[in-house]
Amino acid sequence: MGMVVRRFAVYLVRLDPVVGSEIQKTRPCVVVSPDEMNAHIATVIVAPMTTQGQPYPTRVPCEFRGKSGQIVLDQLRTVDKKRLVKKLGVVDETARNAVLAVLAEMFAE
Repeated sequence: MGMVVRRFAVYLVRLDPVVGSEIQKTRPCVVVSPDEMNAHIATVIVAPMTTQGQPYPTRVPCEFRGKSGQIVLDQLRTVDKKRLVKKLGVVDETARNAVLAVLAEMFAE
């Protein structure tokens, strides 16, 4: 399928065009879809990152490339891999564990 994309990798992603209150621009996003899914389909699920924003329970604080910010799990988006501009790195283990915990809580019954 071409590009190998791993969970918790951070890519620069072209999010435009957007509608309404969706996070816009080309910005870093964390891949949250599982590797098994990423290996077999042309889309990935990403969570945008921001250095601005409110401390909502659906936002995970993180340090990435020397900047403090948030992983915005309330703005999850499925994007085609063609929107991925370049890989920037991966988030650390603390952020990974927090992302999984918040996602589990968000989608629990």
